[in-house]
Amino acid sequence: MGMQLGYTMMTEQAGPKDLVRHVVGAEEAGFDFAVSSDHYFPWLDEMGHSPNAWVTLGAAAQATSRIPFMTYVTCPTFRYHPAVVAQQAATLQILSDGRFTLGIGAGENLNEHVVGGGWPAADVRHERIVEALTIIRDLFDGEGYTNFRGEHFDVESAKLWDLPEKRVPIGFAAGGKQAATIAGELADVLIATDPMSELVEQFESAGGAGKPKVAQMPISFGTDKAAAVTRAHSLFRWFGLGWKVNAELPGPSAFDAASSVVREDDVESSIPCGDDVDAVIKAAKEYADAGFTHLALVQIGGDQQAPYLEWSQKSLMPAWREAFGG
Repeated sequence: MGMQLGYTMMTEQAGPKDLVRHVVGAEEAGFDFAVSSDHYFPWLDEMGHSPNAWVTLGAAAQATSRIPFMTYVTCPTFRYHPAVVAQQAATLQILSDGRFTLGIGAGENLNEHVVGGGWPAADVRHERIVEALTIIRDLFDGEGYTNFRGEHFDVESAKLWDLPEKRVPIGFAAGGKQAATIAGELADVLIATDPMSELVEQFESAGGAGKPKVAQMPISFGTDKAAAVTRAHSLFRWFGLGWKVNAELPGPSAFDAASSVVREDDVESSIPCGDDVDAVIKAAKEYADAGFTHLALVQIGGDQQAPYLEWSQKSLMPAWREAFGG
């Protein structure tokens, strides 16, 4: 099977009812899978939304019948305790009839500061995520009660009373060698945002050979290219800051300030804008060449999903299947 084409439920740019309608449309259009962000804040005030991802995914699971789902990604170490994430994931797997993958990552200050726990250094965040992953895996095993005493988390006699028939696969977000190694050793799926072949290689060498590798890429579809560029700049100018910056900034105003020098030309050079199918395929090819098996596109603009889905079905998908199979 070639590289699969995914749809992104971007909770930062649409309300919950619209997100459900959009993913129903994505299933009808023929997308292979869907991912959902899990935010408490949008990146920028202009984006205007941030509903609860888990409630929305539960509704989406009931409104669809085929399309697989994945969180992209949930941070199980600050807003959520890992024991609660395990319960949510198991329940969603039941509601979706086995179509859910739990994607987890070390999180961003943007979303996790709200519970007042501070924002530690990256190495501490990695310690926390490894403990969380250990707890979640143990609860998914369903063998008696889980008790855990760690540096960062405690679990007292926890048990998931409603376990799905199909165990929830776990995806782990990696931006560097350390995280890719953890993903290969403990997770079922590699998650990334950049077409970095070294992440895939490290993941596979650490135990991830033959497992799915999922990435994500923004586009700004529109028949008026200039308007598509302007929309991408308005809503996605933060994107080029890089994850080392994005993980640290505390709120939308900080992202606005940090991206204030980003020009429309900068956005246009890094994000496919307009309705040129070949430009999207060319950008996606970097991910295929790096070894990724799945790529979820993000259509920028919550009010631009309907035309995007129509264009995807009629124009993008035939070209995608020819280029990547699937």
